[in-house]
Amino acid sequence: MKTIISTSEAPAAIGPYSQAVRVGSTLFCAGQIPLDPKTGEIVSPEISAQTKQVMQNIGAVLRSAGLSFGNVVKTTIFLIDFADFQTVNEIYGSHFKSEPPARSTVQVAALPKGSRIEIEVIAVDGAAGSAGVASDTSG
Repeated sequence: MKTIISTSEAPAAIGPYSQAVRVGSTLFCAGQIPLDPKTGEIVSPEISAQTKQVMQNIGAVLRSAGLSFGNVVKTTIFLIDFADFQTVNEIYGSHFKSEPPARSTVQVAALPKGSRIEIEVIAVDGAAGSAGVASDTSG
């Protein structure tokens, strides 16, 4: 059974999709671009401001599902220009101080509304399972 997650604290969907969908303990979040939730416009042309807004939008969606960045297990970052990677990585990393999620980063030709970045996340409700860190013990 799936549950649609929606919050006015993050930008409304600009197409036929949901901000997030929860199936059991797993939350699949749609990609977030740097839209101001109140105006629906890109916050700034600067990658640092865009990344901060994307992370704020993701945080709002996670909170609306009763989760936090600590529940995120996988992210995908889409960038228009890999030259932005260091700036994005610093801002992104400030939200994952320990046990960061798995991540993929890809450069793309274009993103909606002229955005320079989009990030999607998958999160798991920790109350539904156990958390931990696995290590290679093969010696």
